[in-house]
Amino acid sequence: MNKSILYILIAGAVGLGLGYLLFTNSDNQESISAEVGHEHTASDAAELYTCSMHPQIIREEPGDCPICGMDLVKKETESSGLKANQFTMTKNAIALAGVQTLIIGSKTNTGTNTTTLSGRIAINENATATQPAHFNGRIESLAIRSLGQEVSKGQRIATIYSPELVAAQQELITAAKMKATQPKLYSAVRSKFNNLKIHGQLLDQIEQSGEVVTRFPIYSHVSGVVTEIAVNEGDHIMDGKAIFKVSNLATIWAEFDVYERQIDQFKEGMLLSIETNAYPNRSFEGEISFIDPILNTQTRTVTIRVILNNKEGLFKPGMFVSARVDSSPGTSNSELSIPASAVMWTGERSLVYVKPNPKETVFEMREVRLGQKAGGNYTIVSGLSVGEEIVINGTFTVDAAAQLGGKKSMMNSGIKDEQLKSKEIKIVFSEANEAALNNTITGYLKLTEAFVESNPKRVSESATDLKSSFNKVNLETLPNSAKMQVTKITKMLNAIINAKTIASQRENFVILNENMAAIVNNLNNLKPALYLQRCPMANNSEGAVWLSTSEKIINPYYTDTMRNCGSVISKFGT
Repeated sequence: MNKSILYILIAGAVGLGLGYLLFTNSDNQESISAEVGHEHTASDAAELYTCSMHPQIIREEPGDCPICGMDLVKKETESSGLKANQFTMTKNAIALAGVQTLIIGSKTNTGTNTTTLSGRIAINENATATQPAHFNGRIESLAIRSLGQEVSKGQRIATIYSPELVAAQQELITAAKMKATQPKLYSAVRSKFNNLKIHGQLLDQIEQSGEVVTRFPIYSHVSGVVTEIAVNEGDHIMDGKAIFKVSNLATIWAEFDVYERQIDQFKEGMLLSIETNAYPNRSFEGEISFIDPILNTQTRTVTIRVILNNKEGLFKPGMFVSARVDSSPGTSNSELSIPASAVMWTGERSLVYVKPNPKETVFEMREVRLGQKAGGNYTIVSGLSVGEEIVINGTFTVDAAAQLGGKKSMMNSGIKDEQLKSKEIKIVFSEANEAALNNTITGYLKLTEAFVESNPKRVSESATDLKSSFNKVNLETLPNSAKMQVTKITKMLNAIINAKTIASQRENFVILNENMAAIVNNLNNLKPALYLQRCPMANNSEGAVWLSTSEKIINPYYTDTMRNCGSVISKFGT
């Protein structure tokens, strides 16, 4: 009996031990399996794809961008170590947007200071020529149709109908018949055509055929690249009026503004080392050929000029350049200068985009305090340091990338840093303000049409109507950033209404559009969809934007000669 009980107790103990081992291993195995499964899931997280030019497009699979048709690329994750206000752009997007950067002044290791000047390439005015009209008439056809077109001496440039030439030809035909008896009269008539710059072979043809040519071909007596076209087909021309201008770009000017306190550092004949972002690995040397003897009393600067050889065609008029001049350690050069195109103005703040690491395509917005404006440059009082790299071209596109990526930008510069941690910043309007702001779009589009027509009276009337629409928006219930934008729009509308010229109206339209784009980007149920378009030549080559219901470019900042200048940089709504 005792043995039976003992066997039972031993069997039970063994069973409990085996059960513990079995169940414990099973639980551990399940735990291990769960961990392995978790690791697998984490490593295989779904990749996202976006468009280089339209970051708002996000897809779970590769494909084409529905807006521009470009191939989608992998979207970078937020675990890249970037700061809250930093963002990246792909190299492809930077190239397509024409983004250019400039390194602000530097100091050498030799104990001398380096003064860095910002400037632009300009046409050599001493190598320009004008093709004038030599008689009155009407242009029937014009072979010179675009700026930048090359013209050679002797090239046929236009066909003109001129009653004056018709009468002169009839006189020539009559004089030719009396050539033997009246040689002096014939010679005088031929000389008259020579004064009108008429081709000799054509006169021989008229004499032989005895028929008047009603549409006279005109040939160029100048050569070069067309920089200005003064007439169109169908225009009436007068003797002495310019038809077009050409420039010989074999040599060009590099012009820089120098502050009054720096003038003593520069002398004619001094050698400058000149660089441009277009050729980052090259430098060009040139001597100062001219120092303006008259000081600009508004900017307190003088212009210095360097003539550069351009036989290879490397330099293009309008291109940004910088020049370095070494000066003694005692010379003051603490004043930084940057191109005006680098600065974005919100109405209260001046902003620039900085590229903190030259090896990475990372950007961040920086608020700066500006000093005086000298020509195309601003002095920097605070916000930037020597050696920092800033965006000087394509600034608005960089700002759009920042906003679409949920980063601090010109359009949402009032957002606090802690709010930038969210993936997307969206201003939320009340239902009433949403409707009121949507109702302003019709008036805005009518204002844009008035600018396209270059009709200052209609522009003023449309601006008045648009102002009435914005007056229906309740400012008190708007978020602070939107309140600032609507207030700025109203201020610009008042300026447009009171402006006396279309040029002045367009200057205010530039700032209005920047704030209008910020408002529209945050509207829901936007119908119809609006395209944000930009012309890099507008606003004195600093670039300007506007909104349109069509992808087709109809530029409101220019007349017919530049009507198609611009491109679509974003789309709002569906």
